[in-house]
Order: sequence, then structure tokens, then C-alpha cells
Amino acid sequence: MTRLILVLGDQLTPTLSSLRAGDKARDVVLMAEVLDEATYVRHHKKKIALVLSAMRHFAAELREASWQVDYVTLEDAGNCGSLAGEVARAKARHGIAQVIATEPGEWRLMQDMQAWCELLPDDRYLADRHGFAQWADGRKGLRMEHFYRLMRRKTGLLMEGDQPAGGQWNFDHDNREAAPGALGLPQPLRFAPDAITQEVLAMVERRFPDHFGSLTPFWFATTRAQAQEAFAHFLARALPDFGRFQDAMLTSHRFLCHAVVSPYLNLGLLDPLDMCRAVEAEWRAGRVPLNSAEGFIRQIIGWREYVRGIYWWQGPDYARSNALEATRPLPALYWTGQTDMACMRACINQTQEEAYAHHIQRLMVTGNFALLAGLNPHELHEWYLAVYADAFEWVELPNTMGMSQFADGGLLASKPYAASGAYISRMSDYCGSCAYDVKAKEGPKACPFNLLYWSFIARHADRLRRNPRMAQMVRTWERFAPEKQSGLIAGAERFLASLG
Repeated sequence: MTRLILVLGDQLTPTLSSLRAGDKARDVVLMAEVLDEATYVRHHKKKIALVLSAMRHFAAELREASWQVDYVTLEDAGNCGSLAGEVARAKARHGIAQVIATEPGEWRLMQDMQAWCELLPDDRYLADRHGFAQWADGRKGLRMEHFYRLMRRKTGLLMEGDQPAGGQWNFDHDNREAAPGALGLPQPLRFAPDAITQEVLAMVERRFPDHFGSLTPFWFATTRAQAQEAFAHFLARALPDFGRFQDAMLTSHRFLCHAVVSPYLNLGLLDPLDMCRAVEAEWRAGRVPLNSAEGFIRQIIGWREYVRGIYWWQGPDYARSNALEATRPLPALYWTGQTDMACMRACINQTQEEAYAHHIQRLMVTGNFALLAGLNPHELHEWYLAVYADAFEWVELPNTMGMSQFADGGLLASKPYAASGAYISRMSDYCGSCAYDVKAKEGPKACPFNLLYWSFIARHADRLRRNPRMAQMVRTWERFAPEKQSGLIAGAERFLASLG
């Protein structure tokens, strides 16, 4: 019996479980561009263009591999705008009753698709989501470090027998240097849009003119070969200094030594284990230091796999977590970048133009500000999901709700990642051009992060004093004179009122 194999836009992998289960001689692969997927949040123009161009290139790759592909573009006549609708139309076109697919990466699609197709496990990840749930159930506390060590042993990456290479599991303390300047830092590999991508770019500009972000210049990889070339470029040029500068931020260099391949990985164009083995090989060949190799591998088999496990284990209600009862609406500056805060302006403008910002810009600038200001975490989640090219809910949501906003009450992270302006000053060059004074703790020129930090500590003192990693800051706050406390809170309230 002929079957319809539905392939989603983030499943661009030839060894996908549904394709392995298929028969090229009889089955039909369906790929469909639908309005629902482009608009359930108002995705960045570049993100839409990347996904659609990569889908079209993958369809060509499948055809070259002798698959029969039924590809529906967004502007095809009769496109009904939903996956369920396009599956129904394709079944009628081909006279097919049975539909199979690899399980999707998001709860909203899982709940929809399981009603009208047979779902196969997605085995492109290193940790089975059901196995993660078994590991997590009943534990008093979850910590990524414990999970990460299990994954190191499972994969054998950076292991010497049963012991970690270098005698320790984590070299994060070596990876906190501020970059000395942009001179000599590499740039990620850029690709000129081919005819397929140019057609997509024109369509996105035509169909989504009011969506966030700049569409051009567009330089992302859109094929598997290009993605692999971009990663090879990172290995040769940026990985040696990736570790030491991975937390740094520079106005004049947006990418530093980051790989900028997470969009390709999350689309399925790169394989996570292959990437980690290639990084390990660079270390074993003596071309990169251990702290760089370990730092990169931890992000892939540690955080990436861990947050996916949390996402599926917690279920769809996790998106409504709000343990700190933060209710302030997301201010317009997140969409416009119009603010006197140089760090926020730099990160948001970069996001508008690149659909990319690295993890510290997300966690310690835009995320830290939202945490301190008490912004609604669900609104922030939808912003992150919309604006970044690598953002898919399974990876973005736990990073936002758990790591960034502590909205899950400490399920994922051991402490709120709250910091004053001093952290941003230490790790970036943003503060030198700011209208505010990062050294000022009070008054009209005080850095808003300084005012908001102490307001945050005061607002959540009862909770934070029970946290071993935050209790000292509560004690410091309580030693401030009452008039100083009142002045800091009043300054924070004036600033928040100015946000509108």
C-alpha cells in the first residue's frame, strides 16, 4: 500500500525515521509550506526565509535520491494554510489512505498530528525523551551537570576510560574572558542566495512585509553541504578561541568565535553527534584547547539535550509557568530597539538585522532585563520564539522559562540569573557608549540594571533567602539603610514607569 510521508520544516534529515520506514518505489513524500507555521508567532522574516529555502533545497535533495516528492509552496493555488489541510488534499490527489511522519518537535503539533497520522520516534537526538522522563521522575532536584555526565559516559566524548579528559568534567571557569577587541576575530561563513533562495526572499517580502526584522542581507546556509562547510569553517577558524570568549560581547563584532550553526542543527541539516566527534578530534589532534572543545560539546550534549528532555517531560502547561508572578507587559523596545540602554539597543538591533544573538546576549542582557523588570515570561517566550532563526519551542521554551526567567521556580536552574550592570560591563564594551553610568547605583544617571537588580532582590527576598546562591545578596540588601532602600526602589519604579 502506498503511504504518504509527511516531512516537516525542521526535519531536513535524509535518515529521518519516517524516511527510513518508507519505500522509494511506492511512497510519496509530502512537504508543505503553510501559513499556520509562519504566523503562529510573528516569526522574523529571515527565519521564515531560512526555513522555506532549506525545505525547498531538501526537497531537491530527496528527488535526487529517487524519492517522489509532492511539494506545496505557500503561494500554490488551493494551499489551505494548515498541515492537516494539506495532508488531506495530498491524500485525495494521490489516492492514499495511510500517513506516517516522524514525531514533531513541539507539543502543539504533536497534539494535532497524532489525530491524523502514524507518528514514529524522532531518533536524531542523543537522549530519548521517554528515557529522560524516567531519569527525571522522582529526583529531588534536576541539574544539567548530572545529566551531562551521563551523556559524556554514554557517548564516550572527551573520556579517558571512565574518567573525563583533563581530570574534570566542566571547564566553564576558563571560558569567561572578555574579548580584547574585534581585531583578528573570525566571521562566520556567508553564502550568497541562489535562485531558489532569491525566489523565497521575494515571496517573504511580499507576503510578510510587517513581520519583525530585516530580510537582507541574507547569508545563511540553506543546504546540507553549505551547513557542513559552515561548521568546518568554525572548526578551523573559531573553535580554538571559542571557549575563552564564549561569554564575551562586543559592539563591533556580533559573532566573536561562535559557530552560528544552531539554525542548521535545529533544522536537521547537521548531526549533533557528528559535530561533537569532529570537535573532539580537533582537541585530540592538538589544534584546540580542552576548554574550547568541552565548552562546545557541553552546549550540544548537555544543554541542548537537557532542555529538550525538560520540554517533553513537563508538557504543554510548562509554557504558562510564572513562579515569580511577573506580569508587566513586554515593552515596545523589544520590537524597536529604541532605548538609551546601549546593551539592550545593541542586542535588539542585532536581532532585528541578523535573526541571531549568542546565548549570553539572550540570557544576560535581554533575558536579565526581563527578569529584573518583572516582564511577563510568556510574552518574552513568544518574543524569543519569533525573533531567532534557531528558535523552535522545544529548545527555546525551557531556556526562557527555566534558565532565563526562573518562571518554573527552579526546576531547570539552581538560581535566578539576575545580575546588575557590573556583569555586562565586565563582559562587554557596551557600557562605554551608554547614556547611563554603569558605576552609578542611584540617581537619574544610574544604570537601570543596577536599580532593577536591587528592586528584584527586595521584591523576592522571601524566596531568595532560601536559595543558597542568592541568600548573601538578600542579606546585603537588608543591611542597606532604609532611606537607601527606598531610594533604590523609587528609582526602579520611575524607570519602569518610563517604559510605558
